[in-house]
Parts: sequence; structure tokens; C-alpha cells
Amino acid sequence: MPDRAKVAVLISGSGTNMAALLYASRAEDCPYELVLVGSNNPEAGGLKLAEAEGVATFCLPHKSMARLDHDMAMDAAIRASGAQFVALAGYMRILTPEFVTGWQGRMVNIHPSLLPKYKGLHTHERAIEAGDSHGGCTVHLVTAELDDGPVLGQTPVAIVPGDSADSLAARVLIAEHQLYSRCLAALVSRETSPEWLAQQVRQRALALPEADEVQSHGMPCFGIVKGKKFAYVSSDHHGDGKVALLVKISGADEQAQLIENDPARYYRPAYFGDGWIGIRLDLGDTDWDAIADWLARSWRSVAPKKLTSLIDAADAF
Repeated sequence: MPDRAKVAVLISGSGTNMAALLYASRAEDCPYELVLVGSNNPEAGGLKLAEAEGVATFCLPHKSMARLDHDMAMDAAIRASGAQFVALAGYMRILTPEFVTGWQGRMVNIHPSLLPKYKGLHTHERAIEAGDSHGGCTVHLVTAELDDGPVLGQTPVAIVPGDSADSLAARVLIAEHQLYSRCLAALVSRETSPEWLAQQVRQRALALPEADEVQSHGMPCFGIVKGKKFAYVSSDHHGDGKVALLVKISGADEQAQLIENDPARYYRPAYFGDGWIGIRLDLGDTDWDAIADWLARSWRSVAPKKLTSLIDAADAF
């Protein structure tokens, strides 16, 4: 199977969700592996479990440290481990915007409620007191606002007569252990999914003025309405095994320079000639801001002057 995505897990306590992620990763078809378990609590039981299971650990108590300094030290340890994603599993620290921004789109959390209901603490008590029919859990991407990122998955758990917060929490925890590994696997896999990658390109390409999409040679193709084409998404084109963005460039010299500088990412697309470059999207580390810039540059190379002049005039204000 392809290389597994590397995941760091942050915990503050017993680490049961970390354990669920770890044991799910032992399946042959799991697309991720745990490379680090980090904590702010030296007494966290999950650290001992991770060590026993052969997973590297890192602990840095947060007392007497400025929040940002602690976050940056944790960030450095995570990056040193080679992790590509971060999973929060009972990590009882509110993260700084600087930390969150550095892992935008690559950090997940599991929360014991059906968000957007009951952000924060005491979620089971609040669900019972509100007379809800179900509690549950949510896996979401982490943003700077607490418990507010895009939802990746949810599991409802019925509230039965006589439930206490503890009895409901015990059943929700079972659901958490199942949901978290599925959502994490889906997240790390999408970065090599042709459909997801094509959709990311589509959103950025169609945001450009008067851009449209057609199918050409079996590929999504983007151009100016009734005009020239400026981008293609290639997925295993002629059996090359790549998912890539094809965009226009200045010519053979630039093409050769790009390939020389990063041969794993850039290549000369077959049948397109020297005026195009292939940019791999399926390497798991795509810089989507850079892809947007490539699309805008390629769009500009084929857009009529009257259209680019209008854009330039608008940008001047």
C-alpha cells in the first residue's frame, strides 16, 4: 500500500481515544500511522500506553510557561517527528491561533456532543437537562474558535430514561472510539483522492473571472468562456499514475528549471509540449495557495487584454 500518513496525537489524560486511533492503525489497510504521542501532563496514562506500544512520546508541562511558548515547543516536537497531521484526543489546552494556523486543515479534534450543540465542557449534563433525545460525538477540523471547525463526521447516541451524565458519557465514548479512526482515515486519504483533488482545483479555477469548465480528453479542463484553456486536471492520464494540475508556463527553460528544482513534484506532461508544466497534487503536501497562484498566472496568460486590464484596474484600488 502507499506510504501511510504520519499522525501525532496530543493527550492530557488516559488517552482512550489515542488508543483507539493506535489500534485502528494496526489494520493492514489503515492509511495512517501514529508517530508521536505528546502531552502537557507527565502523569498522563496514555503516555505509558504509547511507550509500551512502541510509539514515540514527548511531554512538556505547561506550568510556568507562556501559552505561546508552550505551543511552539509542542509544535517543534510534532514537526520533528515527521507528522503530517495532528489529532487532539483529550488534550485539555486551548491552543493559540499561531499553533492552529500552522496546522490548518490538518488538525482534528473529537468533541462529546453533536456540534454545534454544547461547545465546551459538561456536554452530557447539558444534553440531558435540555431534554434532548440524543447526545453524541463530533469529529471536526480545528480552527481558532473553540469547537467550531468544519464537521468531518458525527454519531448520535440515544439518551435513555434514567441516564446520568456518566452513563451517557460511557456510551458516547464507545461511539467516539469508532468514529475518530474512520474520520481520520478519510481525512488523510482525501489528499490522494482524485475526486477531492479535482474539486480543490475546480473551486479555485472557477473563482477566476469568466472561467468555465468542460471535459477534454477525459480530463476536467478550465478556460475562459468561449476562449482558450488555461488548466487541466490529469488523473492517471495515459496510465502515468499521477494526479496533477497542468498549467501554462513561459516555455522550455522554465519547465526545465522547475523539474530540476523539484523532480518529484514537477514534470513535462505528455502531448502538451514545452509551454505547460505538470504539478503533482497527490503527494500529500499540496500548497493550495501556490496552486491558486499557478491557476491565476495561467489564466492571465490566455485571458483577453480587456479582461486583464479590468482586473488590474480593480486591484489598483
